[in-house]
Amino acid sequence: MSAHVVPVKTYATIFLCLLALTALTTGVAFIDLGPLNTVAALAIAVAKMLLVALFFMHLRDSPRLTKVVVVAGLFWLALLISLTLADNLTRHWTAGPTGWENTPTQTRQ
Repeated sequence: MSAHVVPVKTYATIFLCLLALTALTTGVAFIDLGPLNTVAALAIAVAKMLLVALFFMHLRDSPRLTKVVVVAGLFWLALLISLTLADNLTRHWTAGPTGWENTPTQTRQ
């Protein structure tokens, strides 16, 4: 089996993109986006993950079975995250603990 040869220019370009995305992650961390901070950080992280997986791990030129295994792993991750979020989002259904009641103290006689 012959190995796929990737030019050094491609690796350098991907490396520079990863550095730019890391700088973007740092820049976004200093900006208050409210609830979108997490969304922005995760979107940048997914972009970096895709660059690393496709180019440095050679998934772009891998056989079909390897791609199926990667997609199955991503599907499993999405399933676990969705089940965790489903559990977390339904926690408000149960009543929270109540505080101490101010009951009059009973005196002993």
